[in-house]
Amino acid sequence: MPERVEPCLAQLQSKPPVGDDWAFEVKWDGYRLAVHIAGKRVRIITRGGHDWTNRFPTIAHDALELGLDSAILDGEAVVLDERGAADFGALQKALGGRGGKRFASEARLYAFDLLYLNGHDLRERPLSERREMLADVLAVQRHGSIGLSEEVNADGAPFLKLACELDLEGIIAKRRSAPYRSGRGGEWVKIKCIQTESFAIIGYEPSPIALGGIGRLLLAAHKGGELVYVGGVGTGFTHASGMALRKQIDNRTIDKPALTMPGRKRTYRWIKPELIAEIAFRGWTEDGKLRHASYKGLRDEADQAVVFEMI
Repeated sequence: MPERVEPCLAQLQSKPPVGDDWAFEVKWDGYRLAVHIAGKRVRIITRGGHDWTNRFPTIAHDALELGLDSAILDGEAVVLDERGAADFGALQKALGGRGGKRFASEARLYAFDLLYLNGHDLRERPLSERREMLADVLAVQRHGSIGLSEEVNADGAPFLKLACELDLEGIIAKRRSAPYRSGRGGEWVKIKCIQTESFAIIGYEPSPIALGGIGRLLLAAHKGGELVYVGGVGTGFTHASGMALRKQIDNRTIDKPALTMPGRKRTYRWIKPELIAEIAFRGWTEDGKLRHASYKGLRDEADQAVVFEMI
């Protein structure tokens, strides 16, 4: 069994694909994890290759309860809100924030692929076969913390419309006939209701009345190998996230901005572009700034967050 498998990643598209070979699932808003089972040992590995077994004890325990000799499950760990929707902020809070040491015993893993089972590498088999085997594996334990990310029997366009009406992040489409390929090869695509991307924090605008004293974060994306300013975000903070963010920022202050900032205010405070924020937004302005941005949380280094690349 391989020690680690680089995950298959979904390409972003504006519209759902059409055709009988495409299967659709909900896009979960959490942490991508691979669960490795080998005898009586379980390892839970992040997208970036970090071992987070201790941070998801319930999932690790329930993985052993599946009674498998060996397996690799691919899925997304989430914490659900009162509506049953994934809440990324709640998951981060459970884990103690970026770099936190807490564990999320209430987290649930929605498994959507099976890469290895009882001595057999399944990656060359079509997704439809891997899914059938995954459903059989998970049927043993229907009430644990590991569940199947269900395929939805619907065409992509109406399913996306429903997902957006329910305030979900979006949907995923996958080719049923495709093998498992690491990287972003086009066999999986994502279609989002609200755009969410990762941006580097380059500074902030202080406020005496805002949570954590942060009135607005200043954000940047990659373009042509350099960081470019894409506007700011001043909503989405809670008292806890605002205070935690301020602690992270205070350790990274610098005298000058990390990029060219024409017309900058004297009140701005600058930091090293090391913190990566997950931002929800509604689109872009004509001059390349985020529209209706809202802060969701800091991405963890172990999650291998990538700063958004502008074309």
